[in-house]
Amino acid sequence: MAPDDRRRMIVRAVLPLVVEHGRGVTTAQIARAAGIGEGTIFRVFQDKDELFDACVEAALDPAEALEMIGEIPADLPLEKRLAEAVEALNAHMQRMGAVMGAARAGKGRLSPEEARNRKSVTGDSRRESLEAMQRAVRELFVPDAERLRLPVDKAASLFLSLLFSHSRQLPGGPATAEMIDVFLHGSVHA
Repeated sequence: MAPDDRRRMIVRAVLPLVVEHGRGVTTAQIARAAGIGEGTIFRVFQDKDELFDACVEAALDPAEALEMIGEIPADLPLEKRLAEAVEALNAHMQRMGAVMGAARAGKGRLSPEEARNRKSVTGDSRRESLEAMQRAVRELFVPDAERLRLPVDKAASLFLSLLFSHSRQLPGGPATAEMIDVFLHGSVHA
């Protein structure tokens, strides 16, 4: 197996363990989940910190959510297209938060150099991720472009902003269907 493929395979196998055990996951558990020997882990990753960093990077990757959004039929009503997109993006954000929180738990404070490096890497990844999400969500609005009061790009951007704030929902806050309804139709009776 090519080194990059082996690396991806190990990360994919370890992600659920990181969420469950955080930094306490053992190399024996990692090896068992990945179906490899413990020594193989350290031929692919310098140490467990590098493996955890790779898990965080994989959690930031929205590819699975974007694929699900790309498969939403364009002939569905806009409300249903947006609801399916919310479901895919919420699952991505929950997975991302769980992995990042678990991988960071117990690590302690980053040195100033580590913080600068991480901010640079995650900042680039985050920006690329957000741009990819915006492009995918934009396509959901295209079939209804004539009905929109805003340009498609602005509608997608505004919708994502609302979705991201909705993901940190306050108790008693709106359900997804209510959020989509208010987004599309406003909160004041005409």
